[in-house]
Amino acid sequence: MTPKAVWALAITSVAVFMVTLDNLVVTTAIPVIRQDLHAGLSGLQWTVNAYTLTFAVLLLTGAALGDRFGRRRLLAIGITIFTVASAAAASAPSILALDVARAAQGVGGAIVMPLTLTVLSASVPAARRGLALGIWGGISGLAVAFGPLVGGAIVSGISWHWIFWLNVPIGLVLVPFILLRLDESHGPVSRLDLPGLALASTGLVAIVWGLVRANEAGWTSAGIAGSFVVGTALLVGFVAWELRTEHPMLPMRFFRNRTFALANVASLFMFFGMFGAIFFISQFFQTVQGLSPFQSGLRLLPWTAMPMLVAPIAGALSDRIGGHRLMGAGLALQAIGLAWIAAVSEPSTPYVEFIGAFLISGVGMALFFAPVANVILSSVRPEQEGQASGANNAIRELGGVFGVAVLAAVFTVNGGYGSGQQFVDGMNPAVMIGAALVAVGAIAAFAIKRSPPTEPLAVADQAPFVTACACTSCWCAPHGSTPQTEDRGVDAEKIPVLAGTA
Repeated sequence: MTPKAVWALAITSVAVFMVTLDNLVVTTAIPVIRQDLHAGLSGLQWTVNAYTLTFAVLLLTGAALGDRFGRRRLLAIGITIFTVASAAAASAPSILALDVARAAQGVGGAIVMPLTLTVLSASVPAARRGLALGIWGGISGLAVAFGPLVGGAIVSGISWHWIFWLNVPIGLVLVPFILLRLDESHGPVSRLDLPGLALASTGLVAIVWGLVRANEAGWTSAGIAGSFVVGTALLVGFVAWELRTEHPMLPMRFFRNRTFALANVASLFMFFGMFGAIFFISQFFQTVQGLSPFQSGLRLLPWTAMPMLVAPIAGALSDRIGGHRLMGAGLALQAIGLAWIAAVSEPSTPYVEFIGAFLISGVGMALFFAPVANVILSSVRPEQEGQASGANNAIRELGGVFGVAVLAAVFTVNGGYGSGQQFVDGMNPAVMIGAALVAVGAIAAFAIKRSPPTEPLAVADQAPFVTACACTSCWCAPHGSTPQTEDRGVDAEKIPVLAGTA
């Protein structure tokens, strides 16, 4: 690759590693943060959810801002926001200050994540783009795999503050390199969907706030009921707005496509169960069994690192047996692993009884992650892939937000932090519910029907119609003849002209 391409690969890889790492690096620090900042369960939830929620909501806007104002400029701005917010999180004197700083980190991360991909794609020659994107994806996977371990090592070796201080020197070095070594580029300029962004963000924050506060304030209290009603109304308004606006943040027509809709349902429930379970299991080893944060992160490694070993094999099998089948099998294994964890967890359970469950869950993650992007992107036209990918990433992150919030509510009803047994009494039903919802995701994945890549259903409904087909590659008729549609139940007056076939 050219020197410019190598610089782009190095800069974007460091940036995506830093942003992705912060999704899970905090999990093994939660018990220490709880004691040091005297935080309750709701404050701890926001330590995870404040980052994930702002990240998910703004993810669809980050790439659009880069297309309009310059990708290099916005990438530097995103890294700057992330770095300043990391310093604020590291020096937070209270759980509220930490949660606010985490939300600001999510804003920076939502700008950085999509722009690393577009900047890299624009900088690398077409012949080397697959290699570069593969390295980029592998670095991102490393951050997911080693997030709990890195967080545990830093907390045990120094203090929890340094999981955030670590970002500061990296960010300070990265910004000048972005400005000096990357070329500026722009994408197709379209109007920003600011009303959609406002409706989605406020609606989601209202619902998540209600879920987090419900056990303390009471599920039937006026404030909690009001937050659910307002949040739901705002999300309904978001859907209505997206259906009518000319430049939607999340095109609702995508969801008319069976493949796109079911793949996103599967993604939502996958992250719901995984994030919710990791939130408690990482605490279990420290709070109940008295292990250090590093020991806790090390014990999660068979789960989080397994995708690195299995994903290449799963990717090779994807085209042969169907990506949706691999996704369904992966989610089924993940559900089995979570149910296994819930079944064996007791205060004195030896680690050896968890290893099998962690390995099964890790294999399940790999089987899911390897084909999901291809399944999503194959359901839309090439020029719609950016929006489709962004939508899937946002939905996955929202699954994590709701997983932590809902399973924490289940935990509070059934147990608490009073003793090891109380913690297990709350954790086990929460993880079991997570397993059940992951199993629902598996059913959704298996329900996807394998369809030819030349028939993106999300686009077909908007295509022009013809009374005769003059193509050589579609199913309806030989070249130049009248379509034979009687046996297929298709009106010959309304045959859609599909991309690439007419």
